[in-house]
Amino acid sequence: MKGTFGGKMLNRRSALVGFISCFCFSSTFLSGGIVAASSHDPLLGSARVVFQTNYGDIEFGFYPSVAPKTVEHIYKLVRLGGYNTNHFFRVEKGFVAQVADVASGRSAPMNEEQRREAEKTVIGEFSQVKHVRGILSMGRHEDPNSAASSFSMLLGDSPHLDGQYAIFGKVTKGDETLKALEELPTRREGIFVMPTERITILSSYYYDTEMESCEHERSIMKRRLAASAIEIERQRMKCFP
Repeated sequence: MKGTFGGKMLNRRSALVGFISCFCFSSTFLSGGIVAASSHDPLLGSARVVFQTNYGDIEFGFYPSVAPKTVEHIYKLVRLGGYNTNHFFRVEKGFVAQVADVASGRSAPMNEEQRREAEKTVIGEFSQVKHVRGILSMGRHEDPNSAASSFSMLLGDSPHLDGQYAIFGKVTKGDETLKALEELPTRREGIFVMPTERITILSSYYYDTEMESCEHERSIMKRRLAASAIEIERQRMKCFP
C-alpha cells in the first residue's frame, strides 16, 4: 500500500510540474513573446538587450509588430556579439545618441558571420510610431532601404523624423546613462555633433523577460508542491502508522 500510494503522489506531482512548464512555454509561444506596453504604445516584445558602456548600462526592448525585419536583424547582430567594442559616434543633447555602424565602428576585428550580418541592409519599415525620447530609430542613407546597423536612441521628441526613419524599439532602463552622455563635451563635424571622448559599448547581453518571470513562478509552484507532498505524506502516516 505504501509503495502504491507513494507512486501515485510522485506521478501526480510530476504531472503538475510538467503542466507548469508547458503552460509557461505555451504562453510565451502563443503570444509571440509580446507583452503590452501601454494603451498608446506599440506592443513591446519580451526580449531585452543591455549595452554596457563606459558611462553605464542601457537596456532596450523591441517592437516586433512594428518592424519585424529590422528587429530580427539587430537582435541577430546582438546575439553574435556584433555591437561589442562598437561606440556612440554622435551625441546631440535633446536630439539623439547614435550608435556607429558595426562594420566600421568596432575596435575589435569581426569574424566572418558577424561581418556577413553587419553588411546586410534592411527594407525601410516606416510606421506611425512617434519619435519621442527613448525611441530606437534606424540610421540610413538617402535610399530608404539602406539601413544597416547604425541606430539612434532619441534624447528628445523629434516629430520631424516621424515616418522618415524606421522605429524598432525603445529604451526600457538606463535613462540616467543617456543623461550622462548628454552632458559630455562635444564637437561639431559637418551635420554631426560628436563626443570628444569615445563612448564605448564594452559588451552586450540579452535575456527574455517572459522566461525569467516563468522560471520564478515555476520555482514558487515547485516549492508549494513539495510542501504539499510532505504534508500529505505526514497525514497519511498519522492515519496509517
